Amino acid sequence: MHKRIAMFNHKGGVSKTTTTFHLGWMLASKGHRVVLVDADPQCNLSGLILGFKGETEFEKFYEAEGGNRNIRTGLAPAFESQPRAIEPVECVAVQGCDRLFLLPGHIRLSEYEVTLGIAQELSGSIQTLQNLPGSISYLLDVTANKYNADFVLVDMNPSLSSINQNLLMTSDFFIVPTSPDFFSVMAIESLSTVIPRWHTWAERARQNETLKSAAYPYPATNPKFIGSIIQKYRPRKGSATVGFQKWIDSINDRVANQLVKTLRPLGMVLPDNTYQAVPGLLPNYCLAQIADFNTLITKSQDHRTPVFALTDEQLGHVGTVLEGDRAKRQEFEGVFSNLAEQVETLTK
Repeated sequence: MHKRIAMFNHKGGVSKTTTTFHLGWMLASKGHRVVLVDADPQCNLSGLILGFKGETEFEKFYEAEGGNRNIRTGLAPAFESQPRAIEPVECVAVQGCDRLFLLPGHIRLSEYEVTLGIAQELSGSIQTLQNLPGSISYLLDVTANKYNADFVLVDMNPSLSSINQNLLMTSDFFIVPTSPDFFSVMAIESLSTVIPRWHTWAERARQNETLKSAAYPYPATNPKFIGSIIQKYRPRKGSATVGFQKWIDSINDRVANQLVKTLRPLGMVLPDNTYQAVPGLLPNYCLAQIADFNTLITKSQDHRTPVFALTDEQLGHVGTVLEGDRAKRQEFEGVFSNLAEQVETLTK
């Protein structure tokens, strides 16, 4: 049975896409079959993996591929009332990594936002809309089953949209990526208010007889928070600088003393002893603190390969610069290997 993990924060610029790509690759390298879902209309994850830079390339991809090759066409039977059932998406095998697959995004996915929002507010009271709240989860499930996936990682857009509400509340687990700044602190406070409202809606949806009997039933899931990730800080002598550490401490405090305390009565966190038993888990539910990739991120994007998997040739340097790159590569490999092992343990 696969485990679906949503990567969610409604603040942008927190490396959701980078983290999804690197974590998925590492899980696959450890022997798991992984499907990466690009649910962001900006399609950054798809662009990274496919090597696309602009809308023209995406349009050519959609036209050339045809069939059921992206998240929007996968959902079309439900959202456009087509006379056919939702079928698994034909995913893209990720170059250079066996067992890793991409469910491509679509730059027009946001066109389904309004219809889904109406359907979720009316809770299936209109027959033509009753299949929509469960359709996204159904599509991800049948696609994961087609590829015998162990993990499904969902890269979400930075918003409080109806699609994000649906994706988060139908996932098994979720991770909150952050960056060490004031806006991430405020985002954690905001999530502590927003997620309980979404939980209340999901509870009603789970109990709604119309949605339970729909062609794509709304699933009886209650996602569990497995931790935060803090990324994009500048290190000095192996640790974050004082300025960044201030925000790291503030984020960790808000997560532990506000977000988790809010989620616990809703059944949206794991038992305390589960977190405590995970080797290497940082205090306050922080799965990893990941320094800025600096120039290595450009190499990663150019070669469509995680920083820790870049070859010496791809790094493109010699001498002492290459030695420095190798050291950073090894460091990031250790960080993401540890993160993947934590995810494996927390989602058992």
